[in-house]
Amino acid sequence: MAPYDAQAAMSEIAAEAKTWRRQLHQYPELLFDLPKTAALVAEKLAEFGCDKVATGIAKTGVVGVIKGRLGEGRTIAFRSDMDALPMSEQTNLPYASKVANMMHACGHDGHTATLLAAAKYLAATRDFAGTVVVVFQPAEEGGAGGRVMIEEGLLERFGIDEVYGMHNQPGIPVGSFAIRPGPMLAAGDRFMITLNGRGGHAAYPHLTHDPLLAGAHMVTALQSIAARFTNPFDPVVVSVTYLSAGNSAALNVIPASIQIGGTIRTINPETRKAVEQRFRDIVNSTAKLFEAEAEIEWRAGYPVTVNDPEKTKVAVAAARRVAGDDRVNDDWPRTMGSEDFSYMLEKRPGAIIWLGNGDSAALHHPAYDFNDDAIIHGLQYWTALVGERLKLAV
Repeated sequence: MAPYDAQAAMSEIAAEAKTWRRQLHQYPELLFDLPKTAALVAEKLAEFGCDKVATGIAKTGVVGVIKGRLGEGRTIAFRSDMDALPMSEQTNLPYASKVANMMHACGHDGHTATLLAAAKYLAATRDFAGTVVVVFQPAEEGGAGGRVMIEEGLLERFGIDEVYGMHNQPGIPVGSFAIRPGPMLAAGDRFMITLNGRGGHAAYPHLTHDPLLAGAHMVTALQSIAARFTNPFDPVVVSVTYLSAGNSAALNVIPASIQIGGTIRTINPETRKAVEQRFRDIVNSTAKLFEAEAEIEWRAGYPVTVNDPEKTKVAVAAARRVAGDDRVNDDWPRTMGSEDFSYMLEKRPGAIIWLGNGDSAALHHPAYDFNDDAIIHGLQYWTALVGERLKLAV
């Protein structure tokens, strides 16, 4: 009998995963409403022979359990996100989204296919001691699906000791990885302000309490939070991204009410609290200055994503087994994006790593597409990570 060729087997599975990925790409689904995606994942995990396949966690989350054949050991979890974004695709690819105003613009189709590939390989070989739990999570894009899975007992139900994540990153070459210990991604909070004043005729502004004028000052004043209130070495980003005011069909009318929305991103938890208070002070005092009233809707977002230092070393070692020293950056700059894998890292030690997507469009761009050539590298990374933690023989 010819010796088992692990690399050939992985290449074959990666080629198969490319087909799964493109199928997922054509039929994107949003947030927790992922019936087709979850069904495909559950079907594949059962087909691979996982010891257990659990569905319906956080509505459409799917979990597969794979036990090693070399005895007992720790239980480690690998997590993938599955949901798409409410965007119209502009790639003109033959496998482009067939669903109006939905697309996989963040590569979750690629993450799902890559983790499925790892599950197939690990279920077929089982050359490790312990248990691998593959977690397919809904609602990463704003729904906090990771938090909901935790609240529904994910970590305790499957006895998870450690958690690991992986996300593609445009601009990093395919076959390369990037990571850092400690804070990796920012906390991301959202706000919506409703400013109520007194509307009236544009010819008689002195008879109004113009909320639009107050709002204009407010937008400018909010930028002082990052520019003057916080230490320049403590990253803070305040972005006003939404303004709704007046009526274009009635340009001689000062509106009675306007809305302003946006996001605030921070790295330091203490700074996060202080920035929220400063935000509220600026909004309320500016509204009062212009004799308007402010209603604030503060939407607390994902916490800071913090990689455990020791588990980051594990992830780096696994990535270097796959890519070599020169293609693994273990001091990658923090990003001010946010990621709900942060909830899992708050509860269990672990780390998330960037997987190179090459010279593609940016994440959340209508021309973005996951690079299928990255699948084999992601598969090899997951497998190497098992080798680091569960003594996989390859």
